[in-house]
Amino acid sequence: MPATPQRRRTVRRLTIGAAVLAAAGLTATALPAGADTGHTARAGRTVDVQLLSFNDFHGNLEPPQGSSGTVEEIQPDGSKKSVPAGGAEYLAQSLRTARKGHPYSVTAAAGDMVGASPLLSGLFHDEPTIEAMNKLGLDVTSVGNHEFDEGRDELTRLQKGGCHPKDGCYEKGRKFRGAGFPYLTANVTDEKSGKPLLKPYTVWKHKGVKIGFIGVTLEGTPDIVNAEGVKGLKFHDEVETINKYAKVLDRQGVKSVVALIHEGGLPASTSYNYKCDSPGPGDGISGPITDIAKHVTPKVDALVTGHTHQAYACTVPDPSGRPRTVTSAASYGKLYTDTTLTYDRRTRDIVRTSVKAPGAVNHVVDRTQPKAADMTSLITRWNKLAAPVAGRPVGHISADIAGRGAATPESPLGDVISDAQLEATRADGKGGAQLALMNPGGVRSDLAFKASGAEGDGVVTYGEAFTVQPFTNMLNVVDLTGAQLLAGLQQQVSGPNEASPKILQVSKGLTYTLDLTKSGAARVVKDSVKLDGVALDPAKTYRVAMNEFLAGGGDGFAAFKDGKNKYVGPSDLDAFTGYLTAHSSADSPLTPPKADRITVVK
Repeated sequence: MPATPQRRRTVRRLTIGAAVLAAAGLTATALPAGADTGHTARAGRTVDVQLLSFNDFHGNLEPPQGSSGTVEEIQPDGSKKSVPAGGAEYLAQSLRTARKGHPYSVTAAAGDMVGASPLLSGLFHDEPTIEAMNKLGLDVTSVGNHEFDEGRDELTRLQKGGCHPKDGCYEKGRKFRGAGFPYLTANVTDEKSGKPLLKPYTVWKHKGVKIGFIGVTLEGTPDIVNAEGVKGLKFHDEVETINKYAKVLDRQGVKSVVALIHEGGLPASTSYNYKCDSPGPGDGISGPITDIAKHVTPKVDALVTGHTHQAYACTVPDPSGRPRTVTSAASYGKLYTDTTLTYDRRTRDIVRTSVKAPGAVNHVVDRTQPKAADMTSLITRWNKLAAPVAGRPVGHISADIAGRGAATPESPLGDVISDAQLEATRADGKGGAQLALMNPGGVRSDLAFKASGAEGDGVVTYGEAFTVQPFTNMLNVVDLTGAQLLAGLQQQVSGPNEASPKILQVSKGLTYTLDLTKSGAARVVKDSVKLDGVALDPAKTYRVAMNEFLAGGGDGFAAFKDGKNKYVGPSDLDAFTGYLTAHSSADSPLTPPKADRITVVK
């Protein structure tokens, strides 16, 4: 169902504040009913505002495949069920259905709408996703780290429109119009001017109701994207930035504020519908967002978060001790959060009530509902343009090969990718690599045996391979001493990665023991590290292949920045597709590796 005239009028009422545009994004807050903000809210004086939110869409216009396209649901008897979910056709329909009967409704997101996208969106620099977000009625979003994958100029183009500077316009007579919603970059400033890259906040207005939105990405964004993508930019502390702009909004008379934060938490359960506030408020969540939530000013009434791709609807008390909702809707459009914000017209503030009321709830974007016709049309149009590239077979598999959806630190698909990178750079004259390392965050999906189109079961298309490796990072081969290589392995579980380890995927021949009963760098058992059965020699030099992101010290692997004698090889995607083609056929498909190179002690 297309947006109604009233819906379109509501979107147009996003207005620019005195200094900069305010971010209209809301979270699924468990805005409870009970204790108020110090004023007695009388009947007729309050109005319920519906906040619909999601995060980390990553250009998944079509339903994600494999485990990336399911959510875990706790059943009444306590058992758990895997439910297929996601896809723009279903997300749009879910949001439109949810809006019915709600005259005050705003839709917000917490970053990573684009970047690391499947080929249908990524091939066209994510123009299809921005077009889809416009159609489904997104009002505002914060930026995420992946919005910087192609650099500041490309992010600005996605906001303002215009054809790609190199690839041009993709359809004759059709010019890319840009996002019809503000991207908020409150904590991202130009190093020279000190001004925010885009608008830091926005104010949503409807029939006398005003709600401000402040959008930030994680301060550590430069550590997890290529340096070129954030060149000339400075990323500031999330709490300090939000508190700063909350004061700005307050001075403008905007007392109701929602923060859109591309940083997240780690829930105690992987099920989207678990009780996050059991046994007490916020007990079911940990991670960076909890510290942020505890220090963001009470002027902010709700936090919509993302980045960790997890699902939660929790209540974390603000610095004054009052309940405040913190939510996240997993990723890839598989969930959306529906939050009720009770607005007091007299105080112009949100009435924050007891945590027991069901104010913020995550809902499954199920695939049994009708598809949104305009999204089907959009997907069909872009698929026609992508078909000559996307549908080309590049390999065959005998069963699902788990990557992003693997439940173990080492994944079968991670093994395939690292082996592919080693093979592409092993020969003399092509780098002379002896081993390869792959960052786990770069493995974006699984390889599913079931056909996604007409290619047939077990056939891997170029489009599916692109979904797994969408960054097109160039492979680097560098000299590292055994001591430097060991330091890099230890950085998987220490320093910036100690709280949330990033276990590198390793090529065949490299083995070691990961002892999770220990802490910090000691988790990597030194004497267990071997290459082709021979113990690692701290003084010996090894040729190590990895993508340019890792070679630049990305993801907290500072040891790899010291690599010498760099050789630049093919892209990670070319290495991956070449390996699949060389090692599989219809008669002899590739079987999932055992993923037994890293011995894990728990």
